[in-house]
Amino acid sequence: MTRPAQLRLNFDLRPALGGEDFLVAPNNCDAVAWLDRWPDWPSPVLTIYGPPGCGKSHLMQVFLAAGGVTKIGASELGTTEPHALLADARACAIDGVEAVLAAGRERELLHLYNVAAETGRKLLLTAHTAPVTWPLSIADLRSRMGAGVAVEIGAPDDPLVAAVLVKLFADRQLRVDGGVVTFLLSRMERSFDAARRMVAAIDEAAMAERRNITVPLVRKVLASVQPP
Repeated sequence: MTRPAQLRLNFDLRPALGGEDFLVAPNNCDAVAWLDRWPDWPSPVLTIYGPPGCGKSHLMQVFLAAGGVTKIGASELGTTEPHALLADARACAIDGVEAVLAAGRERELLHLYNVAAETGRKLLLTAHTAPVTWPLSIADLRSRMGAGVAVEIGAPDDPLVAAVLVKLFADRQLRVDGGVVTFLLSRMERSFDAARRMVAAIDEAAMAERRNITVPLVRKVLASVQPP
């Protein structure tokens, strides 16, 4: 596979679920370092926050793949006691704490935190913003979240998005020229979600038209999936 020579694509890889790998880069290396310290976190809770599409959920999959971690959602938090949710797990993870808050589960989240702290377990949360900005009405929860570790993942830069594109094409066993990646990179949204959508759409178009993946094909796909 040809790679664009002007882009640095030599990122570290971490295995994740679903046959994917997580690319360790400057925008997420602090979050990765904190996960590597688990379970030796100075607080019961670690919050990883950043804009949509920056890789928070993918990084959580890396954490889940390590084993001993249970993932819970807003509905489970509202219907199941924390002891039962945690069971034998050493940690639990909530991907998108905004859903928990929107569902009015502040008290349940506080209860989960307290049980985890009392039993030596840890909580991993993801969010769009830092905990100090969350609209929490319960003072104890606001204090506990604010005292926890919070680390930001920034938006991916061009080299990282290019590396993701190269890898996504390779995962589908697709051969692409470096010029295709460069062309696509300069015209698409800078997020991992957008990269996945674009590669899937390009793959579908190439199969439907029985064409190789070229700049003209990519231009056509871009015109069909993105507003002018």
